[in-house]
Amino acid sequence: MHWSVIIPLFIFLIIIFGIGIWANRQVRTSNSFLQEYFLGGREMGGFILAMTMMATYGSASSFIGGPGVAYNTGLGWVLLAMAQLPAGYFVLMVLGKKFAIVARRIEAITLIDFLKKRYDSHTIVILSAISIIIFLFASMTAQWVGGARLIESLTGLSYTNALLIFAVAVLAYVIIGGFRAVALTDAMQGSIMIIGTVVLLIATVIAGGGIDTIMQALVAENPNLVTPFGAEQNLTPLYVSTFWILIGLGVIGLPQIAVRAMSYKDSKSLHKAILIGTIGIGTIMFGMHLIGVFARPVMPGIEVGDKVMPLLTLEVLPPVLAGIVLAAPMAAIMSTVNALLILVSSTVVKDIYLNYINPKASDKQIKTRSFWVTSIIGIAVVIFAVKPPELLIMLNLFAFGGLESAFLWSVVFGLYWKKANKYGAISSMIVGLTLYIVIYRFAENIYGMHSVTIPIFASLITFVAVSLIAQKMKKIEDYHF
Repeated sequence: MHWSVIIPLFIFLIIIFGIGIWANRQVRTSNSFLQEYFLGGREMGGFILAMTMMATYGSASSFIGGPGVAYNTGLGWVLLAMAQLPAGYFVLMVLGKKFAIVARRIEAITLIDFLKKRYDSHTIVILSAISIIIFLFASMTAQWVGGARLIESLTGLSYTNALLIFAVAVLAYVIIGGFRAVALTDAMQGSIMIIGTVVLLIATVIAGGGIDTIMQALVAENPNLVTPFGAEQNLTPLYVSTFWILIGLGVIGLPQIAVRAMSYKDSKSLHKAILIGTIGIGTIMFGMHLIGVFARPVMPGIEVGDKVMPLLTLEVLPPVLAGIVLAAPMAAIMSTVNALLILVSSTVVKDIYLNYINPKASDKQIKTRSFWVTSIIGIAVVIFAVKPPELLIMLNLFAFGGLESAFLWSVVFGLYWKKANKYGAISSMIVGLTLYIVIYRFAENIYGMHSVTIPIFASLITFVAVSLIAQKMKKIEDYHF
Protein backbone atom coordinates (compact mmCIF):
# COMPACT_ATOMS: atom_id res chain seq x y z
CA MET A 1 0.00 0.00 0.00
CA HIS A 2 1.09 3.59 -0.70
CA TRP A 3 0.76 4.77 2.92
CA SER A 4 2.26 8.21 2.31
CA VAL A 5 -0.44 8.71 -0.34
CA ILE A 6 -3.27 7.16 1.67
CA ILE A 7 -2.70 9.23 4.85
CA PRO A 8 -3.55 12.64 3.21
CA LEU A 9 -6.64 11.01 1.67
CA PHE A 10 -7.60 9.63 5.09
CA ILE A 11 -7.28 13.12 6.63
CA PHE A 12 -9.49 14.44 3.83
CA LEU A 13 -12.16 11.84 4.71
CA ILE A 14 -12.02 12.80 8.41
CA ILE A 15 -12.67 16.46 7.50
CA ILE A 16 -15.59 15.36 5.31
CA PHE A 17 -17.09 13.39 8.20
CA GLY A 18 -16.66 16.40 10.49
CA ILE A 19 -18.70 18.53 8.10
CA GLY A 20 -21.37 15.81 7.90
CA ILE A 21 -21.69 15.68 11.70
CA TRP A 22 -21.93 19.50 11.91
CA ALA A 23 -24.58 19.54 9.16
CA ASN A 24 -26.55 16.88 11.05
CA ARG A 25 -27.04 19.38 13.89
CA GLN A 26 -28.69 21.75 11.41
CA VAL A 27 -30.96 18.93 10.23
CA ARG A 28 -31.96 18.08 13.81
CA THR A 29 -32.73 21.69 14.80
CA SER A 30 -34.46 22.75 11.55
CA ASN A 31 -38.18 23.65 11.53
CA SER A 32 -38.63 21.79 8.23
CA PHE A 33 -36.77 18.52 7.82
CA LEU A 34 -37.61 18.37 4.08
CA GLN A 35 -36.36 21.90 3.30
CA GLU A 36 -33.17 21.36 5.29
CA TYR A 37 -32.33 17.76 4.37
CA PHE A 38 -33.05 18.03 0.65
CA LEU A 39 -32.30 21.73 -0.10
CA GLY A 40 -30.07 22.95 2.73
CA GLY A 41 -32.66 25.59 3.70
CA ARG A 42 -32.16 27.39 0.33
CA GLU A 43 -29.23 29.35 1.79
CA MET A 44 -26.36 28.78 -0.66
CA GLY A 45 -24.16 31.75 -1.51
CA GLY A 46 -22.46 32.29 -4.89
CA PHE A 47 -19.20 30.47 -4.18
CA ILE A 48 -20.89 27.43 -2.64
CA LEU A 49 -23.48 27.32 -5.47
CA ALA A 50 -20.71 27.39 -8.10
CA MET A 51 -18.68 24.74 -6.31
CA THR A 52 -21.61 22.39 -5.68
CA MET A 53 -22.70 22.64 -9.34
CA MET A 54 -19.15 22.06 -10.53
CA ALA A 55 -18.51 19.22 -8.10
CA THR A 56 -21.80 17.53 -8.95
CA TYR A 57 -21.21 17.88 -12.69
CA GLY A 58 -17.46 17.12 -12.53
CA SER A 59 -17.81 13.50 -11.58
CA ALA A 60 -15.90 10.25 -11.93
CA SER A 61 -16.28 10.55 -15.70
CA SER A 62 -14.37 13.87 -15.64
CA PHE A 63 -11.52 12.71 -13.40
CA ILE A 64 -11.29 8.97 -14.01
CA GLY A 65 -13.24 8.03 -17.16
CA GLY A 66 -12.56 11.17 -19.23
CA PRO A 67 -8.74 11.07 -18.99
CA GLY A 68 -8.94 7.33 -19.77
CA VAL A 69 -10.82 7.96 -23.03
CA ALA A 70 -8.50 10.88 -23.88
CA TYR A 71 -5.51 8.55 -23.31
CA ASN A 72 -6.86 6.22 -26.01
CA THR A 73 -8.39 8.83 -28.35
CA GLY A 74 -6.02 11.81 -28.31
CA LEU A 75 -6.52 15.58 -28.49
CA GLY A 76 -9.84 15.18 -30.33
CA TRP A 77 -11.42 14.08 -27.04
CA VAL A 78 -10.08 17.21 -25.30
CA LEU A 79 -11.82 19.33 -27.93
CA LEU A 80 -15.00 17.30 -27.46
CA ALA A 81 -14.85 17.66 -23.67
CA MET A 82 -14.61 21.45 -23.89
CA ALA A 83 -18.24 21.50 -25.04
CA GLN A 84 -18.93 21.24 -21.30
CA LEU A 85 -17.47 24.70 -20.65
CA PRO A 86 -20.81 26.58 -20.77
CA ALA A 87 -22.78 23.88 -18.89
CA GLY A 88 -23.07 25.77 -15.59
CA TYR A 89 -23.67 29.05 -17.42
CA PHE A 90 -26.55 27.53 -19.40
CA VAL A 91 -28.22 25.99 -16.37
CA LEU A 92 -28.04 29.10 -14.20
CA MET A 93 -28.95 31.51 -17.01
CA VAL A 94 -31.86 29.49 -18.41
CA LEU A 95 -33.31 28.23 -15.12
CA GLY A 96 -31.69 30.70 -12.74
CA LYS A 97 -33.80 33.40 -11.20
CA LYS A 98 -37.20 32.37 -12.55
CA PHE A 99 -36.84 28.75 -11.48
CA ALA A 100 -35.82 29.75 -7.95
CA ILE A 101 -38.69 32.25 -7.64
CA VAL A 102 -41.29 29.76 -8.89
CA ALA A 103 -39.88 26.98 -6.71
CA ARG A 104 -40.10 29.18 -3.60
CA ARG A 105 -43.61 30.35 -4.45
CA ILE A 106 -44.99 26.83 -4.88
CA GLU A 107 -42.70 25.46 -2.11
CA ALA A 108 -41.11 22.95 -4.48
CA ILE A 109 -38.34 20.89 -2.91
CA THR A 110 -37.61 18.59 -5.85
CA LEU A 111 -37.76 18.92 -9.63
CA ILE A 112 -40.76 16.59 -9.64
CA ASP A 113 -42.50 18.96 -7.19
CA PHE A 114 -42.17 21.69 -9.80
CA LEU A 115 -43.39 19.47 -12.66
CA LYS A 116 -46.35 18.18 -10.62
CA LYS A 117 -47.57 21.66 -9.71
CA ARG A 118 -46.87 23.12 -13.15
CA TYR A 119 -48.66 20.40 -15.13
CA ASP A 120 -51.07 19.06 -12.47
CA SER A 121 -50.50 15.46 -13.55
CA HIS A 122 -49.86 12.30 -11.55
CA THR A 123 -48.69 10.57 -14.75
CA ILE A 124 -45.82 13.05 -15.01
CA VAL A 125 -44.87 12.39 -11.39
CA ILE A 126 -44.72 8.63 -11.97
CA LEU A 127 -42.85 8.92 -15.30
CA SER A 128 -40.37 11.38 -13.77
CA ALA A 129 -39.78 9.24 -10.68
CA ILE A 130 -39.17 6.11 -12.78
CA SER A 131 -36.76 8.02 -15.07
CA ILE A 132 -34.79 9.48 -12.17
CA ILE A 133 -34.50 6.18 -10.31
CA ILE A 134 -33.45 4.15 -13.39
CA PHE A 135 -30.99 6.58 -14.98
CA LEU A 136 -29.49 7.90 -11.76
CA PHE A 137 -28.89 4.30 -10.72
CA ALA A 138 -26.73 3.99 -13.83
CA SER A 139 -24.98 7.29 -13.06
CA MET A 140 -24.38 6.38 -9.41
CA THR A 141 -23.01 3.00 -10.44
CA ALA A 142 -20.44 4.83 -12.58
CA GLN A 143 -19.37 6.93 -9.58
CA TRP A 144 -19.10 3.91 -7.29
CA VAL A 145 -16.93 2.17 -9.88
CA GLY A 146 -14.71 5.28 -10.16
CA GLY A 147 -14.20 5.48 -6.39
CA ALA A 148 -13.41 1.78 -6.19
CA ARG A 149 -10.92 1.99 -9.08
CA LEU A 150 -9.14 4.84 -7.32
CA ILE A 151 -8.86 3.00 -3.98
CA GLU A 152 -7.88 -0.20 -5.81
CA SER A 153 -4.99 1.60 -7.57
CA LEU A 154 -3.75 3.15 -4.31
CA THR A 155 -4.03 0.23 -1.94
CA GLY A 156 -3.58 -2.90 -4.04
CA LEU A 157 -6.83 -4.22 -2.52
CA SER A 158 -9.22 -6.21 -4.69
CA TYR A 159 -11.84 -4.21 -6.61
CA THR A 160 -14.65 -5.60 -4.43
CA ASN A 161 -12.97 -4.64 -1.15
CA ALA A 162 -12.14 -1.18 -2.51
CA LEU A 163 -15.78 -0.77 -3.54
CA LEU A 164 -17.02 -1.63 -0.03
CA ILE A 165 -14.62 0.83 1.64
CA PHE A 166 -15.70 3.65 -0.65
CA ALA A 167 -19.41 2.85 -0.24
CA VAL A 168 -19.28 2.83 3.58
CA ALA A 169 -17.40 6.17 3.67
CA VAL A 170 -19.85 7.95 1.35
CA LEU A 171 -23.07 6.49 2.72
CA ALA A 172 -22.20 7.31 6.32
CA TYR A 173 -21.89 11.04 5.88
CA VAL A 174 -24.62 11.54 3.27
CA ILE A 175 -27.16 9.75 5.47
CA ILE A 176 -26.08 11.87 8.45
CA GLY A 177 -25.86 15.31 6.90
CA GLY A 178 -28.22 15.56 3.91
CA PHE A 179 -28.04 18.38 1.33
CA ARG A 180 -26.24 20.89 3.56
CA ALA A 181 -23.42 18.40 4.16
CA VAL A 182 -23.29 17.75 0.41
CA ALA A 183 -23.17 21.47 -0.49
CA LEU A 184 -20.58 22.41 2.14
CA THR A 185 -18.28 19.52 1.31
CA ASP A 186 -18.72 20.34 -2.38
CA ALA A 187 -17.25 23.78 -1.68
CA MET A 188 -14.11 22.19 -0.29
CA GLN A 189 -14.09 19.41 -2.88
CA GLY A 190 -14.52 21.81 -5.80
CA SER A 191 -11.53 23.84 -4.64
CA ILE A 192 -9.43 20.67 -4.33
CA MET A 193 -10.55 19.59 -7.81
CA ILE A 194 -9.29 22.82 -9.42
CA ILE A 195 -5.97 22.88 -7.53
CA GLY A 196 -5.38 19.16 -8.13
CA THR A 197 -6.00 19.53 -11.87
CA VAL A 198 -3.47 22.36 -12.24
CA VAL A 199 -0.78 20.63 -10.13
CA LEU A 200 -1.11 17.31 -11.99
CA LEU A 201 -1.07 18.98 -15.42
CA ILE A 202 2.18 20.82 -14.60
CA ALA A 203 3.76 17.65 -13.16
CA THR A 204 2.77 15.60 -16.22
CA VAL A 205 4.27 18.15 -18.63
CA ILE A 206 7.53 18.16 -16.61
CA ALA A 207 7.63 14.32 -16.48
CA GLY A 208 7.08 14.16 -20.25
CA GLY A 209 10.03 16.50 -20.95
CA GLY A 210 7.89 19.48 -21.98
CA ILE A 211 4.96 19.96 -24.33
CA ASP A 212 7.11 19.80 -27.50
CA THR A 213 8.59 16.42 -26.51
CA ILE A 214 5.18 15.03 -25.57
CA MET A 215 3.63 16.16 -28.87
CA GLN A 216 6.49 14.67 -30.88
CA ALA A 217 6.06 11.34 -29.06
CA LEU A 218 2.32 11.36 -29.80
CA VAL A 219 2.89 12.11 -33.50
CA ALA A 220 5.55 9.39 -33.71
CA GLU A 221 3.16 6.83 -32.23
CA ASN A 222 0.05 7.84 -34.22
CA PRO A 223 -0.34 11.21 -36.01
CA ASN A 224 -4.13 10.95 -35.55
CA LEU A 225 -3.68 11.42 -31.80
CA VAL A 226 -3.06 15.14 -32.37
CA THR A 227 -5.93 15.71 -34.82
CA PRO A 228 -9.49 16.77 -33.95
CA PHE A 229 -10.80 13.44 -35.25
CA GLY A 230 -9.21 11.05 -32.76
CA ALA A 231 -6.86 8.06 -33.01
CA GLU A 232 -9.41 6.03 -34.97
CA GLN A 233 -10.71 9.08 -36.92
CA ASN A 234 -14.20 8.43 -35.51
CA LEU A 235 -14.81 11.91 -34.02
CA THR A 236 -16.58 13.32 -37.05
CA PRO A 237 -17.80 16.96 -37.12
CA LEU A 238 -21.43 15.74 -36.98
CA TYR A 239 -20.77 13.53 -33.94
CA VAL A 240 -18.85 16.27 -32.12
CA SER A 241 -21.52 18.91 -32.78
CA THR A 242 -24.35 16.61 -31.64
CA PHE A 243 -22.34 15.47 -28.59
CA TRP A 244 -22.52 19.13 -27.52
CA ILE A 245 -26.28 18.67 -27.08
CA LEU A 246 -25.58 15.95 -24.51
CA ILE A 247 -22.96 17.73 -22.40
CA GLY A 248 -23.82 21.38 -23.14
CA LEU A 249 -27.38 22.41 -23.91
CA GLY A 250 -29.01 19.26 -22.53
CA VAL A 251 -27.48 19.69 -19.05
CA ILE A 252 -30.43 22.00 -18.28
CA GLY A 253 -32.57 18.84 -18.15
CA LEU A 254 -30.43 17.00 -15.57
CA PRO A 255 -32.40 16.86 -12.28
CA GLN A 256 -29.25 16.74 -10.12
CA ILE A 257 -28.07 20.03 -11.67
CA ALA A 258 -31.48 21.71 -11.97
CA VAL A 259 -32.24 21.24 -8.26
CA ARG A 260 -29.22 23.41 -7.44
CA ALA A 261 -30.92 26.33 -9.19
CA MET A 262 -33.61 26.07 -6.47
CA SER A 263 -31.29 26.35 -3.52
CA TYR A 264 -29.29 29.60 -3.75
CA LYS A 265 -29.82 32.61 -1.52
CA ASP A 266 -30.25 35.66 -3.80
CA SER A 267 -29.55 37.15 -7.28
CA LYS A 268 -26.05 38.28 -6.28
CA SER A 269 -25.19 34.67 -5.42
CA LEU A 270 -26.54 33.53 -8.81
CA HIS A 271 -24.41 35.99 -10.81
CA LYS A 272 -21.30 35.18 -8.79
CA ALA A 273 -21.88 31.44 -9.28
CA ILE A 274 -22.16 31.83 -13.08
CA LEU A 275 -18.69 33.42 -13.27
CA ILE A 276 -16.93 31.13 -10.79
CA GLY A 277 -18.64 27.99 -12.10
CA THR A 278 -17.73 28.64 -15.75
CA ILE A 279 -14.04 29.25 -14.91
CA GLY A 280 -13.95 26.20 -12.62
CA ILE A 281 -15.59 23.80 -15.09
CA GLY A 282 -13.35 25.08 -17.91
CA THR A 283 -10.19 24.52 -15.85
CA ILE A 284 -11.14 21.00 -14.83
CA MET A 285 -12.49 19.77 -18.18
CA PHE A 286 -9.57 21.12 -20.21
CA GLY A 287 -6.92 20.18 -17.65
CA MET A 288 -8.02 16.63 -16.85
CA HIS A 289 -8.61 15.56 -20.45
CA LEU A 290 -5.31 17.10 -21.59
CA ILE A 291 -3.59 15.20 -18.77
CA GLY A 292 -5.10 11.98 -20.17
CA VAL A 293 -3.53 12.62 -23.61
CA PHE A 294 -0.15 13.73 -22.19
CA ALA A 295 -0.07 10.59 -20.01
CA ARG A 296 0.32 8.38 -23.09
CA PRO A 297 4.04 9.06 -23.71
CA VAL A 298 4.77 9.33 -19.97
CA MET A 299 3.13 5.96 -19.10
CA PRO A 300 2.55 3.92 -22.27
CA GLY A 301 0.66 0.64 -22.29
CA ILE A 302 -1.99 1.22 -19.60
CA GLU A 303 -4.74 -1.27 -20.49
CA VAL A 304 -7.61 -0.15 -18.24
CA GLY A 305 -8.41 3.45 -19.18
CA ASP A 306 -10.03 4.18 -15.80
CA LYS A 307 -6.66 3.58 -14.07
CA VAL A 308 -4.72 6.17 -16.12
CA MET A 309 -5.27 9.11 -13.77
CA PRO A 310 -4.43 7.41 -10.43
CA LEU A 311 -1.41 5.55 -11.86
CA LEU A 312 -0.09 8.70 -13.52
CA THR A 313 -0.43 10.67 -10.28
CA LEU A 314 1.57 8.06 -8.37
CA GLU A 315 4.22 8.15 -11.10
CA VAL A 316 4.82 11.90 -11.54
CA LEU A 317 4.23 13.34 -8.05
CA PRO A 318 5.96 12.87 -4.66
CA PRO A 319 3.84 10.54 -2.47
CA VAL A 320 2.38 13.11 -0.06
CA LEU A 321 1.54 15.53 -2.87
CA ALA A 322 0.04 12.62 -4.84
CA GLY A 323 -2.26 11.93 -1.90
CA ILE A 324 -3.41 15.55 -1.83
CA VAL A 325 -3.94 15.64 -5.63
CA LEU A 326 -5.79 12.31 -5.59
CA ALA A 327 -8.22 13.90 -3.16
CA ALA A 328 -9.47 15.74 -6.30
CA PRO A 329 -10.98 12.71 -8.07
CA MET A 330 -12.11 11.34 -4.73
CA ALA A 331 -13.80 14.68 -4.09
CA ALA A 332 -15.40 14.70 -7.54
CA ILE A 333 -16.73 11.18 -7.16
CA MET A 334 -17.97 11.60 -3.60
CA SER A 335 -19.68 14.92 -4.32
CA THR A 336 -21.52 13.51 -7.33
CA VAL A 337 -22.56 10.37 -5.46
CA ASN A 338 -23.82 12.56 -2.61
CA ALA A 339 -25.92 14.69 -4.93
CA LEU A 340 -27.37 11.69 -6.77
CA LEU A 341 -28.13 9.81 -3.56
CA ILE A 342 -29.95 12.81 -2.11
CA LEU A 343 -31.87 13.29 -5.37
CA VAL A 344 -33.03 9.67 -5.66
CA SER A 345 -33.86 9.61 -1.96
CA SER A 346 -35.95 12.78 -2.29
CA THR A 347 -37.72 11.28 -5.32
CA VAL A 348 -38.74 8.18 -3.36
CA VAL A 349 -39.60 9.96 -0.09
CA LYS A 350 -41.01 13.31 -1.22
CA ASP A 351 -42.47 12.46 -4.63
CA ILE A 352 -43.74 8.91 -4.10
CA TYR A 353 -44.11 8.24 -0.35
CA LEU A 354 -45.59 11.64 0.59
CA ASN A 355 -47.73 11.96 -2.55
CA TYR A 356 -49.19 8.47 -2.76
CA ILE A 357 -48.48 6.40 0.35
CA ASN A 358 -48.64 8.61 3.45
CA PRO A 359 -49.44 12.29 2.69
CA LYS A 360 -49.91 13.04 6.42
CA ALA A 361 -46.56 11.65 7.56
CA SER A 362 -44.98 13.44 10.52
CA ASP A 363 -41.51 14.98 10.37
CA LYS A 364 -40.21 12.05 12.44
CA GLN A 365 -41.63 9.50 9.99
CA ILE A 366 -40.23 11.42 7.00
CA LYS A 367 -36.82 11.58 8.67
CA THR A 368 -36.77 7.84 9.36
CA ARG A 369 -37.92 6.98 5.81
CA SER A 370 -35.31 9.33 4.31
CA PHE A 371 -32.45 7.73 6.21
CA TRP A 372 -33.61 4.20 5.36
CA VAL A 373 -34.27 4.97 1.68
CA THR A 374 -30.85 6.61 1.27
CA SER A 375 -29.19 3.56 2.88
CA ILE A 376 -31.10 1.00 0.79
CA ILE A 377 -30.45 2.85 -2.48
CA GLY A 378 -26.75 3.15 -1.68
CA ILE A 379 -26.46 -0.58 -0.90
CA ALA A 380 -28.38 -1.47 -4.09
CA VAL A 381 -25.98 0.62 -6.21
CA VAL A 382 -22.99 -1.11 -4.60
CA ILE A 383 -24.44 -4.47 -5.70
CA PHE A 384 -24.85 -3.15 -9.27
CA ALA A 385 -21.24 -1.87 -9.26
CA VAL A 386 -19.69 -5.23 -8.32
CA LYS A 387 -19.29 -6.10 -12.03
CA PRO A 388 -18.07 -2.80 -13.56
CA PRO A 389 -18.16 -1.80 -17.24
CA GLU A 390 -14.87 -1.42 -19.14
CA LEU A 391 -15.12 2.39 -19.29
CA LEU A 392 -17.34 4.01 -16.69
CA ILE A 393 -17.71 7.25 -18.69
CA MET A 394 -20.03 5.43 -21.12
CA LEU A 395 -22.36 4.44 -18.27
CA ASN A 396 -22.42 8.02 -17.02
CA LEU A 397 -23.14 9.48 -20.47
CA PHE A 398 -25.93 6.91 -20.99
CA ALA A 399 -27.60 8.23 -17.84
CA PHE A 400 -27.13 11.85 -18.97
CA GLY A 401 -28.87 11.14 -22.27
CA GLY A 402 -31.82 9.36 -20.67
CA LEU A 403 -32.48 12.13 -18.14
CA GLU A 404 -32.19 14.87 -20.77
CA SER A 405 -34.55 13.05 -23.14
CA ALA A 406 -37.10 12.88 -20.33
CA PHE A 407 -36.82 16.29 -18.67
CA LEU A 408 -35.29 18.98 -20.89
CA TRP A 409 -38.40 20.35 -22.61
CA SER A 410 -40.76 19.74 -19.68
CA VAL A 411 -38.58 21.99 -17.52
CA VAL A 412 -37.80 24.71 -20.09
CA PHE A 413 -41.33 25.00 -21.54
CA GLY A 414 -42.84 24.64 -18.07
CA LEU A 415 -41.02 27.83 -17.09
CA TYR A 416 -41.26 29.90 -20.26
CA TRP A 417 -44.24 28.80 -22.39
CA LYS A 418 -47.75 29.49 -21.13
CA LYS A 419 -49.32 27.11 -23.65
CA ALA A 420 -47.30 24.14 -22.34
CA ASN A 421 -49.65 21.55 -20.82
CA LYS A 422 -49.59 18.09 -19.33
CA TYR A 423 -50.47 16.33 -22.59
CA GLY A 424 -47.46 17.85 -24.33
CA ALA A 425 -45.19 17.08 -21.38
CA ILE A 426 -46.32 13.44 -21.04
CA SER A 427 -46.06 12.78 -24.80
CA SER A 428 -42.65 14.45 -24.95
CA MET A 429 -41.29 12.36 -22.06
CA ILE A 430 -42.60 9.08 -23.50
CA VAL A 431 -41.32 9.79 -27.03
CA GLY A 432 -37.92 11.03 -25.77
CA LEU A 433 -37.33 8.10 -23.43
CA THR A 434 -38.55 5.42 -25.84
CA LEU A 435 -36.51 6.72 -28.77
CA TYR A 436 -33.39 7.16 -26.65
CA ILE A 437 -33.44 3.62 -25.27
CA VAL A 438 -34.22 2.07 -28.71
CA ILE A 439 -31.54 4.10 -30.53
CA TYR A 440 -28.94 3.56 -27.81
CA ARG A 441 -29.61 -0.18 -27.81
CA PHE A 442 -30.05 -0.92 -31.51
CA ALA A 443 -28.64 1.96 -33.61
CA GLU A 444 -26.10 3.89 -31.52
CA ASN A 445 -24.65 6.97 -33.26
CA ILE A 446 -27.25 6.70 -36.03
CA TYR A 447 -26.22 8.71 -39.14
CA GLY A 448 -23.01 9.59 -37.30
CA MET A 449 -24.87 11.58 -34.60
CA HIS A 450 -24.83 11.01 -30.86
CA SER A 451 -27.71 8.81 -29.66
CA VAL A 452 -29.36 11.67 -27.75
CA THR A 453 -29.83 13.93 -30.80
CA ILE A 454 -32.94 12.44 -32.41
CA PRO A 455 -34.77 11.85 -29.06
CA ILE A 456 -34.14 15.48 -28.00
CA PHE A 457 -35.48 16.95 -31.26
CA ALA A 458 -38.35 14.43 -31.51
CA SER A 459 -39.45 15.21 -27.94
CA LEU A 460 -39.28 18.96 -28.75
CA ILE A 461 -41.55 18.59 -31.79
CA THR A 462 -43.89 16.26 -29.88
CA PHE A 463 -44.16 18.65 -26.94
CA VAL A 464 -45.06 21.66 -29.08
CA ALA A 465 -47.43 19.79 -31.42
CA VAL A 466 -49.35 17.90 -28.72
CA SER A 467 -49.60 20.97 -26.44
CA LEU A 468 -51.09 23.05 -29.28
CA ILE A 469 -53.47 20.27 -30.37
CA ALA A 470 -54.62 19.70 -26.77
CA GLN A 471 -55.22 23.42 -26.29
CA LYS A 472 -57.22 23.60 -29.52
CA MET A 473 -59.32 20.55 -28.53
CA LYS A 474 -60.04 22.15 -25.16
CA LYS A 475 -61.24 25.34 -26.84
CA ILE A 476 -63.56 23.32 -29.10
CA GLU A 477 -64.82 21.37 -26.08
CA ASP A 478 -65.42 24.57 -24.08
CA TYR A 479 -67.23 26.09 -27.06
CA HIS A 480 -69.65 23.15 -27.37
CA PHE A 481 -70.47 23.18 -23.69
